[in-house]
Amino acid sequence: MKKERILKDSMGEVRVPANALYGAQTQRAIDNFPISGLPMQRRFIEALGEIKYCAAEVNTALGKLEKARAKVIQTAATQVAKGEYDDQFPLDVFQTGSGTSSNMNANEVITTLANKLVANKSKHQIHANDHVNMSQSSNDVIPSAIKVSAVLALYHDLLPNLNFLIKTIDAKGAKLGKVAKTGRTHLMDAMPVTMRQELSGWSAQLKHSQQGLAASLKKLACLPQGGTAVGTGVNADKSFGKLFCKSLSKRTSIKFAPMDNYFAGLSAQDAAVEASGQLRGLAVVIMKISNDLRWMNSGPLAGLGEIALPALQPGSSIMPGKVNPVIPESAAMVAAHVMGNDLAISIGGQAGNFQLNVMLPMIGYNLLQSIDLLSNTSRNLAERAIKGFTVRHDNLQDALSRNPILVTALNHIIGYEKGAMIAKKAYKENRPVIEVAKEMTDLSDKQLRQLLDPLKLTQGA
Repeated sequence: MKKERILKDSMGEVRVPANALYGAQTQRAIDNFPISGLPMQRRFIEALGEIKYCAAEVNTALGKLEKARAKVIQTAATQVAKGEYDDQFPLDVFQTGSGTSSNMNANEVITTLANKLVANKSKHQIHANDHVNMSQSSNDVIPSAIKVSAVLALYHDLLPNLNFLIKTIDAKGAKLGKVAKTGRTHLMDAMPVTMRQELSGWSAQLKHSQQGLAASLKKLACLPQGGTAVGTGVNADKSFGKLFCKSLSKRTSIKFAPMDNYFAGLSAQDAAVEASGQLRGLAVVIMKISNDLRWMNSGPLAGLGEIALPALQPGSSIMPGKVNPVIPESAAMVAAHVMGNDLAISIGGQAGNFQLNVMLPMIGYNLLQSIDLLSNTSRNLAERAIKGFTVRHDNLQDALSRNPILVTALNHIIGYEKGAMIAKKAYKENRPVIEVAKEMTDLSDKQLRQLLDPLKLTQGA
């Protein structure tokens, strides 16, 4: 038998584990939502701790909360923000749509911790609603926590790892500037490109995603904290939101500001939907890069065999010696999952009914999961695939020498129709195009070698 204690709330008695730091409302939510076993993420709990810390600071500055109470609340909130009590936040993501249960979970845990620190037990006892939740409502705390956690995750996790991936691609490309390969359109042979040019396309796509995410950060950093229950700011000082953002900016070294309209901040999740769209865009880029790597690595004998990705693990339980492109496959699955998350977030964004959105926990969870997955896979793709792949120069040169599409470079001299005849003959007889062009044109060997030089052709006209 587990040891329990009996607590009372506005709905009556409830049994809570004796060693739990949370209280009655958290326990009711644990009992009511045995859905997925997925708790809210570390960054979300960190955001809740930071919000409670800053709220206590502002309430003290406004003369609403005694310094003695504020001090112990802030100490406890800091411990929560740092992750010292994450095991006390077990609530399922699929809970009440406002996230009230998660807000009360934070209020109750912080209250328990704070009361252990209270010097004068009779005078300065902490109450979860009256003190920790002062000047707040779940309806502005949870939307703010979604934004704050996403900003922290983007700023500290995804954007640095995305930048690392871009730099890794650029560094790899810089070493391959004179390595020409067969270009492909429709997966069919086309005019040549350099490996550097091909990788530069990946880098440019990622930089565009980087810019889009940076733009999303600005909207995510505008908070509805101070709107309280319905956006009117009832029970909060009119300056609360501004002072709160000032306090949070100082705490995190990231600039936060109040939203210009709290009603939009509580009833809608437009910034989260937009940020998720940017994450979906990045997922599309990751999918493209992953599939390019898989095709380039394919074979090694019966595929393209242009590169060899690092051999990281056996690829088959039955075929000895088989090695698969596991890192790009992992990244592609991440991309697919992020796209699915984006659809769920988009549907969640539509659940803004009158003054409150009622799919907040799911939106917050999926947004953070997408950021986390893309952050981890960006670094993994860089470190375990792109940084270490080697170029199979012999295969590249063999394919280039037999690529009939090189005849395109002769169009301005011999015309399209004659070029098509040369290409078809070279395909049919599996011969280098230069040999066939010698037989079917009056161009000299020297002229043809200059005109059909693959590396020269990568420079355009």
